[in-house]
Amino acid sequence: MVGPRRPQFVLFGSSIVEFSFGDQGWGAILADIYSRKADIFVRGYGGWTSRHALQVLDQVFPKDDAIQPSLVIVYFGGNDSVRPRPDGLGAHVPLTEYVENMRKIAIHLKSLSEKTHVIFLTAPPVNEAQLLQVLGIDGRKNELCQKYADACERLCQEMGIKAINLCNAFKKQEDWSTTCFTDGMHLSPAGSKIVAKEILKVLKEADWKPSLHWEALPVEFA
Repeated sequence: MVGPRRPQFVLFGSSIVEFSFGDQGWGAILADIYSRKADIFVRGYGGWTSRHALQVLDQVFPKDDAIQPSLVIVYFGGNDSVRPRPDGLGAHVPLTEYVENMRKIAIHLKSLSEKTHVIFLTAPPVNEAQLLQVLGIDGRKNELCQKYADACERLCQEMGIKAINLCNAFKKQEDWSTTCFTDGMHLSPAGSKIVAKEILKVLKEADWKPSLHWEALPVEFA
């Protein structure tokens, strides 16, 4: 462990998290803003669903660790919400199961310590035409993305967890479908800016003590 110890932020999810430190990604934006204030760890796994997350939850977030994260930002839902295939294969996770998986993830994370805070990111929308043209994928539909996003947001309201509905956040931008993605589903710099902006807004408005907003944290060796 490199010292001094700073607050630890963990980004946990699928490819939206795995690629978040890429070119102008939202993880990189946060790491830049929190330089000398917090350490940001990426635990992103492309192609994963909430089912995969449950299988490794104890390994990624051991309850007996002496140092627990101050913040965990969780993203699952984009893969869960793909249309089911006739052969039963593929990433699809039924909505009811997805909600229960996310509930279990939330319960585990909230049990890590009294100082561990959680933010859930929902599935963002997709550009269906671009997905088909670039990747040949037609199993991701905005109707399902919105359905899973809204269900995740309702769960968070029920459990008292901060939620960012990315479907709604993206759609506030008029040209979201043409500017927010590199291939129809993975985020462009414009899409990542929206994610980072929404996270910072939550952190600023949260009544957590101590605050985890970057302006409230001390500068190391100032």
